[in-house]
Amino acid sequence: MSTDNTYISTVIRNRIKQSGRRFNANDNIAEFIQPGELELLQAEVEAKFQEVLNSLVIDTDTDHNTRETAKRVAKMYIQEVFAGRYTEMPEMTEFPNIEKLNELIIVGPITIRSACSHHFCPIMGKCWIGIMPNEKSNLIGLSKYARLASWIMQRPQIQEEAVVQLSDMLFNKMKPDGVAVVMKADHFCMQWRGVKDVNSKMINSVMRGSFLKNSDLRKEFLALINQAG
Repeated sequence: MSTDNTYISTVIRNRIKQSGRRFNANDNIAEFIQPGELELLQAEVEAKFQEVLNSLVIDTDTDHNTRETAKRVAKMYIQEVFAGRYTEMPEMTEFPNIEKLNELIIVGPITIRSACSHHFCPIMGKCWIGIMPNEKSNLIGLSKYARLASWIMQRPQIQEEAVVQLSDMLFNKMKPDGVAVVMKADHFCMQWRGVKDVNSKMINSVMRGSFLKNSDLRKEFLALINQAG
């Protein structure tokens, strides 16, 4: 709640609407959150999730296992599993391509963790990133690929959209000749519920620039990540 008894989520939502921007589950809204409001938002989520527990007919007063569950869940959503919605893009040190590197760079497998937008069930898997730089590209440190992937995935996601978000961000930020992203993940909304198929995985890829135009480069990238497992 805010100081005027209006939900802080309503205050933030109104700011976004006035800007004309969307705020889908996998969007980042950090620029619309003012200092101190994230703590208020977490408190609001805690109070509302307590009502969910009440509606599930769980006696959190006598059940020691769930007494602090609403607080834990609120912290988990805001500070951990969905933090990519509420925090700015990680700071990245960029380096000019002094040596004019123009050879294929592959990073992976990077561990990715998310939750599906449909059921909030976990998505767990790996992704591989391919970069074909040019002399004007901005290069970033190796660990930054993992940080950026985590930032994108720490939101309610659909895997098909997540790989597009990640590839577009890298393509726009680094300005290489090409970007390739392949993601392979387990979806617990399929394993834990529904058909309960524990063996199925989703694999998808996005190719940008030279990876899309040059079939030999695309084949080289796919062959190398297959060799790496």
